[in-house]
Amino acid sequence: MKVFIAGNYAELSAKAADDLIQLMKINDHPVVCTASGDSPAGMYKLLVEKFERKELDVSNWQILGLDEWVGLNGDTEGSCRYHLNNQLFNPLQLTSEQIVFFDGKAADLQQECEAVETFIQQQGGIDVAILGLGLNGHIGMNEPGTSAASRSHVITLDPITQKTGQKYFKERQELTHGITLGIASLMDAKQIMLLVSGAKKAAIVKQLLEEEISEKIPGTLLRNHPGLTVYLDKEAASLLAN
Repeated sequence: MKVFIAGNYAELSAKAADDLIQLMKINDHPVVCTASGDSPAGMYKLLVEKFERKELDVSNWQILGLDEWVGLNGDTEGSCRYHLNNQLFNPLQLTSEQIVFFDGKAADLQQECEAVETFIQQQGGIDVAILGLGLNGHIGMNEPGTSAASRSHVITLDPITQKTGQKYFKERQELTHGITLGIASLMDAKQIMLLVSGAKKAAIVKQLLEEEISEKIPGTLLRNHPGLTVYLDKEAASLLAN
């Protein structure tokens, strides 16, 4: 495990963007798993800027969405796909063939899970998984108590997730369930980039890095991954032991 502590969010974003670009050169058709949320947004902005300056070629990238709210999809303002469409997919001019993403409105959610797992197998695995960290330690929508052996699945959302998720929507949404890559699916990725920013995440970052590895705090399970890099800004790292 590597831990990079940046002086500020801009530095965190720049380091993560540079590292991702290097990692995506590892094969001809690399697969990157993308999380929505606040922490990776700065990195995505920098990737788009590099693309617009013709400093970045993403024509061979394959994108896999990390998770989605059940009942929502890219047509819903505020959904995970909606945010990523606006922040990353559309600005990078990605084609529909380059993107695989859970449809939270699908009639058969189990079939959605199976399709995603089949895609991962067909591509030879995820090359880079970009993750954030929830206030309760979740990764993706793998809530506290989720089995480390889990693959893509539908999950009942923790009350903390239901509450914090409202910030992405202009009007209140019923956020009771999520559909997400499982912990085992993520642990099979060749590299994991965990981005965490802001003082509000300092307490859970301390638990993530200093408490015992346990399904009670899903993020701690990532410490078992040999290719994990944790990117923190100074605020998120403020409670760590020196």
